Amino acid sequence: MTQVSEIRISDYTYDLPEERIAVYPLSERDQSRLLVWRGGTITETLFSQADRMVPAGSLLVFNNTRVIHARLIFHTTTGARIEIFCLEPHDPTDYNLSFQSTTTSEWKCLVGNARKWKRGALTMEVPTGQEMVTLQAEMTGRSGNAFLIRFTWDRNVSFATLIEAAGKMPIPPYLNREAEAIDDDRYQTTYARIDGSVAAPTAGLHFTEEVLRKMKSHHITTAELTLHVGAGTFQPVKSERVAEHDMHTETVYVTREFLNQLLLHEGRVIAVGTTSVRSLESLYWLGAALSETTDTSGIPGTLSKEQVFHVGQWQPYTSAPVLSPAESMARLLQWMEEHHASRIAFTTSIIIVPGYRFRMISGMFTNFHQPRSTLLLLIAAFLGPGWREVYDFALHHGFRFLSYGDSNLYLK
Repeated sequence: MTQVSEIRISDYTYDLPEERIAVYPLSERDQSRLLVWRGGTITETLFSQADRMVPAGSLLVFNNTRVIHARLIFHTTTGARIEIFCLEPHDPTDYNLSFQSTTTSEWKCLVGNARKWKRGALTMEVPTGQEMVTLQAEMTGRSGNAFLIRFTWDRNVSFATLIEAAGKMPIPPYLNREAEAIDDDRYQTTYARIDGSVAAPTAGLHFTEEVLRKMKSHHITTAELTLHVGAGTFQPVKSERVAEHDMHTETVYVTREFLNQLLLHEGRVIAVGTTSVRSLESLYWLGAALSETTDTSGIPGTLSKEQVFHVGQWQPYTSAPVLSPAESMARLLQWMEEHHASRIAFTTSIIIVPGYRFRMISGMFTNFHQPRSTLLLLIAAFLGPGWREVYDFALHHGFRFLSYGDSNLYLK
């Protein structure tokens, strides 16, 4: 922790002119530019040629989360506009139950103009197919800086159907515009299938079916995990010292088949996006925690189950790693075998900063990130001081930045 506590966020910033932020996507996903950093050497190509840049035999790991229409606009009886931004279910381990519910669903939400919402429930009429549904929102409490909102409705439709019809796509605030029809398609990866995110895993926005076909023809394998991206991904680091920043928590889901894929491709894993990076590195530390015991109850040593199935923000910096990545994955698979589990769900608030040693990945696809962000710290952890050279190159060569911007591929 000593080295981490000395990191200052002011050392991880850069000047990003507003005109360099891509406000809209390109007409074709795979026509974005691709900056390739390979062991310190920078080249560039088009993303449509990405298959030529990835080493044969690699495993690409995608986050298959799907962005929900998380922004709901209600009005009070006096006409005040209230925006409810759904962050996650009150119980974040029950995403599926929340979306499948046909009666009620309680969520942690941000509420815009909350002071105008004095009391009582808000309602809106929502057209869903052949019928009109009355959706009601009621405050039930607080959770940190979020409100707890209970949604109820009067027709036999799922919450997933309802929010898709009632809400708006939660595009990033730095785009400084309202969501438009184009965002329903383009702020979603082509392989998105598990509802839950309030922000896209944007590194995947460049992939098309043709790019994936070419990857496969070059003997590049793919695998999927699920991490539902939260609004915390946009939070800048406000404290000067990184050690004083509280990282947001997100839920990760992986299958037994996925862990076996990681074992088969040890040392050849390329993450698509920082969410995949954080998930993969968190998996290592989860396996390390499980390795502390031979207790078949699944409660390692003196740790509680809750501690085991949450990877803490500073765990990598306070724990001594004693396992190889393969040993860590094998311990997770052993736990699944002992408990007849086909899937593991866990939460992580891991922060990856300069000084971190990557265990699971040999490379990553990613976009360009905001100054003073935890995402930029992660990039600096992987590239070392070379991150400045990468960003200077991109700024001087006309690359487009942030969610709808151009892509990067970093290879050790």
